[in-house]
Amino acid sequence: MNWNRWIRQIHRWVAIAFTLAVTANFVAMGLGEPPPWLVYSPLPPLFVLLFTGLYMFVLPYAAKRRSGGRATGEARTR
Repeated sequence: MNWNRWIRQIHRWVAIAFTLAVTANFVAMGLGEPPPWLVYSPLPPLFVLLFTGLYMFVLPYAAKRRSGGRATGEARTR
């Protein structure tokens, strides 16, 4: 498995953890004042999502730069 697949897989699983943390946060707020550890629990997955998302965002541009042209390999038509 290459790096790109690992990053995508990590991004998917962390997104699930982030969603669960935010859902738990809203449920706890509905029941009263939530503890601080629960309020801040979505932040670590959010930072991981930020970095993995930025990595995946830059991938096509880096591939284009490495190949010296278009990332898809299509010829330009004018």
